[in-house]
Amino acid sequence: MCSVGTWADTPIHFIDFEGNRTSGILEFGVVTLQGGTIAATRTRTCAATGRVSAEDTAVHGLRAESVQGELPFAHEWEFFAALRERGPLAAHFANAENSLLKSVWPYPRTAPDFARPGRDAHEWGPWIDTGRLYPQAFPQLAEAKLERLVAAAGRQAELDALAAAHCPPHRRRYHAALYDALAGALLLLALLRRPEFAGATLPWLLQASTLDPGRRGALQQGDLF
Repeated sequence: MCSVGTWADTPIHFIDFEGNRTSGILEFGVVTLQGGTIAATRTRTCAATGRVSAEDTAVHGLRAESVQGELPFAHEWEFFAALRERGPLAAHFANAENSLLKSVWPYPRTAPDFARPGRDAHEWGPWIDTGRLYPQAFPQLAEAKLERLVAAAGRQAELDALAAAHCPPHRRRYHAALYDALAGALLLLALLRRPEFAGATLPWLLQASTLDPGRRGALQQGDLF
C-alpha cells in the first residue's frame, strides 16, 4: 500500500443509479463517506429521456409517469462535477455507473488524480468498486450481489435503520438508488474497518478495484490511465 494518507482522509462518494441508456438515469443516490462515517446523502428521481420498459419498472419500481415533470439528470452537472473534484467515486460493480455517467457527460472537469497523488485527471474514474474488492478479500463467498453481501456482513439491520433516516419512505428497498448506495457504502466501511485494511490508502483501493492487468499496472507505475 502507498505511504500517503489513509482512505478516511478524503471524501469517498458512493453512487448508485436506477435506469439505463434507453430510459436515461431515472434516480440517483449518493452517499459521501468522510472520516470513516456517513457525512452526507442525496437522492432524487429524474425525468426519463427515453422509453421505460415494463421489465425495467419491475426491477426498480419507477415508471415514466411517476418521474414526469422532474428535472432531467443532466441538470445535476455541477453537483457531480464537484463530487469528482473533492474525492473519488465509488459503486458496487462500477462499470454500470461509469457508463451511465459518461453517457450524459463524457468527461468531468479537471480533478485530482486520487490514484496517483500530485497529478490531474480528466475521467470520472478510476472507481472504488466493492463488487471487485469483496471477491478478492473473501474468495469463499459464492457471489457478490449487493443484497447477499450485506446479509453476509451482518449489516441488514443497520442498512434499514439508515434507510429510515435518509431514504424516501417508498424507496427503502433494494434497486432504489439511495438504498443501494447506502448498502454499498456500508460494505465499504465494513471492509475498511477490518484490522488488515486499517492502513488502506486511496491509491491502493483504486488499484485493487481495477481488475484489468494493464490498467492496474498503469496505476501502480504512474503511467497514463
